[in-house]
Amino acid sequence: MVASWPEPIVSVQALSQAGVSTVPSRYVKPAHQRPLYNSDQSGLNTEIPVLDMSDVWRNPEGLKRVRKACEEWGFFQVVNHGVDHGLMKRVRGAWREFFDLPVKEKRKYANSPDTYEGYGSRIGVVKDAKLDWSDYFFLNYLPSSIRNSSKWPAQPPKLRELIEEYGEEVKKLCERLVETLSESLGLEPNHLMKAFGGVDKVGATLRANFYPKCPQPHLTLGLSSHSDPGGITIVLSDENIAGLQVRRGDCWVTVKSVPNALIVNIGDQVQILSNGIYKSVEHQVIVNSGMDRVSLALFYNPRSDIPIGPVGELLTENRPALYKPTRFDEYRLMIRQRGPSGKNQVDSLLASAHDS
Repeated sequence: MVASWPEPIVSVQALSQAGVSTVPSRYVKPAHQRPLYNSDQSGLNTEIPVLDMSDVWRNPEGLKRVRKACEEWGFFQVVNHGVDHGLMKRVRGAWREFFDLPVKEKRKYANSPDTYEGYGSRIGVVKDAKLDWSDYFFLNYLPSSIRNSSKWPAQPPKLRELIEEYGEEVKKLCERLVETLSESLGLEPNHLMKAFGGVDKVGATLRANFYPKCPQPHLTLGLSSHSDPGGITIVLSDENIAGLQVRRGDCWVTVKSVPNALIVNIGDQVQILSNGIYKSVEHQVIVNSGMDRVSLALFYNPRSDIPIGPVGELLTENRPALYKPTRFDEYRLMIRQRGPSGKNQVDSLLASAHDS
């Protein structure tokens, strides 16, 4: 892995605050990658499923709704999920305070491509690549042995404590969701967690996203189209403005956040483990000319050094293994080198791609 970025890093927030009237060329996407809004798509009016987890967890029929959401969407919103609503609001507000700090203060935590941990403004190390209209802060969270306290922001003063508290509650939710996904596939509750490497060996990372106001939002994206490389992702979205879009066939559905909900999406590793029954779906983030957005994503991932391949119990004569087993650390390296690139990563593991 390279140790430095190929070009000087520019804070997108600083560009926005400077009042630029046009998007610099390095952020202008090719025409076929520019965002589509629902009004551009023949009146598309559909929304990702919303699941009441208190009902799912006490009613066996709820597993059918989970399975349907994972097969058809790869995304769903959860309510009554067990994460404290006040904590959700406080941690989102604290990250907003961090991004409002002077650039000089934030750059004390500047990241590099070898770990990505810290404050940054680009993903991928390809020189002259088209960049996304966003800044972010990336942290390693699990296992606790990999946490680097010097990378956790000291300002605002309450942020470190909130990261710990929020991370612990979302970790518990992830553990329960992985059990639920396992059962919804007809497996034992602990089957997928064992495939992840065991509850004490899983990995988790946290990414706080800041999408500044943009003078020409139709020309760029806050985050380019991609599927998440890991296991499952829990997103705490901005409460004031929508930005996340999920691919639905040839269309993009803008996710309308439900109050106090968290967004769950299936990652590539669950698509692989389920042998394609569950889908990791492309998604992207659009930006806005009038408002900044803040969101928080926790990525819950398999242990990085064990091969991840389709679960044997889900293979049949008519549906043999679709994917070649690969270690997650090798898989993750692909997206870190190339940046977001649709479904190219997981498609590269298709058994047919290696047989031809």
